[in-house]
Amino acid sequence: MRKIIAFIVLLLMFSSSRAQNNYRTALGVKVWDGGGISFKHFVSGNNAIELIGYFWNQGARITGLYEIHGPITGASGLQWYIGPGAHIGFYNTKFGGGSFAGIDGVLGLDYKFNGAPINLSLDWQPSFEFGNNRGFYGSWGGLGIRYTFK
Repeated sequence: MRKIIAFIVLLLMFSSSRAQNNYRTALGVKVWDGGGISFKHFVSGNNAIELIGYFWNQGARITGLYEIHGPITGASGLQWYIGPGAHIGFYNTKFGGGSFAGIDGVLGLDYKFNGAPINLSLDWQPSFEFGNNRGFYGSWGGLGIRYTFK
């Protein structure tokens, strides 16, 4: 299923529809093994913050990311982004219980459709979580689908 979603996103990103990257704020969902709510806001130029609330069968995780965006030459509306962040996770007792904090990174692609208030993103968000039986996690990230505001 993930491969199908990734293929559809790539097809949309490289389709013949013209795109632009002129939005300031976006709100929507982020799909991963679970799901989450994503809020992205450009604070200046190509610098954005993204707040994500993930919810899944092990608990919940709140993440804040600082993203630096850059255009991809020849692909109108498509940008790369990279940046640091942090999170706090709340896990149920079946999966270790308690609250944990960690640091994050993000690397991804962001696409804004021309003439439609829709933004798609696809990213990888590796993280390191501090605490007993915690450590590096390379499976975070996902597909973001957001409604954009000027």
